[in-house]
Amino acid sequence: MPDEPKKLVTSEGDKDVVASLWAEYKSTGAEQARERLILNYAPLVKFVAGRVASGLPQSVDQADLVSYGVFGLIDAIDKFEPERGWKFETYAISRIKGAIIDELRSIDWVPRSVRNKAREVERAYSKLEAELHRTPEESEVAKEIGVTEAELQQILSQISYVGVVALDEVVGGGEQGSGGTTVGDMVAGSVGDPVAAFEVEEMKHILADAINRMPERERLVLTLYYYEGLTLAEIGEVLEVTESRVCQIHTKAILQLRSRFVEPERSSAE
Repeated sequence: MPDEPKKLVTSEGDKDVVASLWAEYKSTGAEQARERLILNYAPLVKFVAGRVASGLPQSVDQADLVSYGVFGLIDAIDKFEPERGWKFETYAISRIKGAIIDELRSIDWVPRSVRNKAREVERAYSKLEAELHRTPEESEVAKEIGVTEAELQQILSQISYVGVVALDEVVGGGEQGSGGTTVGDMVAGSVGDPVAAFEVEEMKHILADAINRMPERERLVLTLYYYEGLTLAEIGEVLEVTESRVCQIHTKAILQLRSRFVEPERSSAE
């Protein structure tokens, strides 16, 4: 099993201290209380950065990811509302990961040619699913984009780094930062507006339905990675395949999901 984030509090007394820090910070805005909250939850940043780094090239420094994630933690602490009764760790993990991914996007670490390949495969999945009324086989996708199955596997490997962060891309309702719904928005507590909450709940059902209609292996990889917290290497051990093959399966699954959410909106906008 993957490493869990380092335990943040060790006793009921510690929990009481953290609760009092939350109360002090939210009622008075005391900077000292805020700093102590940041220190208490700092292990979450390292945990999330490690999860993200597991699917990135070795050239991406995990220490840089941690520094990006700290901004997400601070944002989470500032915006969290303890009285709602939600667990801060769940709320913060989404914010931390979002901050890391936003920074990765801003430095444009994925070559444009790779992004173009990802969009091409995504469009192929969308077109074939509409025509076949089922998930297309790899051979069918390869034929659609004019490559061999071996070449498709190479493309999936190349765009696997895009796939790692793809579930935090917009899955409906517009572009990032302009009212779009992301998977991160589906975490409890991240949506306060009743209308937005209804849209998120509806998106959850659509997403669940899309995953359930996937082939078993793709569905299993998504479940183990996003819900059980396993790394790609650990999933490879479960499925008895290489980590690179798991990367390909994960990427293929993400592209299928994105094609079901994003492509119809593109088509209607044309």
